[in-house]
Amino acid sequence: MKLALPLALALGLSFGGAALAADNSAALPIKHVQWSFGGPTGTYDRGALQRGFKVYKEVCSACHSLNLVALHDLAAPGGPGFTEAQAKAIAAGYKIPAEPNEKGEIFDANGNRLKRPGILADHFPPPFPNEEAARAANSGALPPDLSLIVKARVGGADYVYSLLTGFGHKPPKGFKVQDSKYYNTYFAGRNISMPPPLMAGSVSYPDGTKTSVAQEAHDAVTFLAWASEPKLEQRHRVGFQVMAFLMLLAGLLFLTYRKVWKDKH
Repeated sequence: MKLALPLALALGLSFGGAALAADNSAALPIKHVQWSFGGPTGTYDRGALQRGFKVYKEVCSACHSLNLVALHDLAAPGGPGFTEAQAKAIAAGYKIPAEPNEKGEIFDANGNRLKRPGILADHFPPPFPNEEAARAANSGALPPDLSLIVKARVGGADYVYSLLTGFGHKPPKGFKVQDSKYYNTYFAGRNISMPPPLMAGSVSYPDGTKTSVAQEAHDAVTFLAWASEPKLEQRHRVGFQVMAFLMLLAGLLFLTYRKVWKDKH
């Protein structure tokens, strides 16, 4: 019996230490943001979409692809609101692997892949030619495609926003940041392969919006939410129209019921 209390205390301290160690690596609860596109009547903020595209193009696209999004979507209804001329200019700024020339060649004399300016029919070109090249440039890690990232992650837009703003914190005492990893308070395990992608002034907004990590993250997530669900506004409109129709139909059925049965009682 005399050993019971010291043993219990030792076990308690041991399990308590394990719990603290686990807490050191556990991700924090994600931040909750009021998004313009949230809720059944949400819509995309066009200014945020265009700023978010700029963040993706100038920062994120260095590592992350957007394979499922076509360049003509930039000028499509429900999109960021670029004109067709603006979208064509954006597309032309990308270099797309060209089709074989008249000689059937796809490489130039120096062995480089022949390329052409992008057109609206093209999709966003990936930053790396293949998975091996992507891993080689990122210490073995494979940067995920961002086309559906907001839909693919638990927590959606809130999670991606939290992740982008979760750098810059000092690891707790006893926590080890692994080699080639970075500390992020919202990532499971807190060791993440992605270096901090954003900093104040990462981009310059043409509309004069002040740049900060929080603002850039907000705009980038808005753009990626649209990429994940470009028909959101159309879906919301159709849903509202269906609900209005069902309410009208219910009212007509009730009045019909009253008329049919009013003389039966």
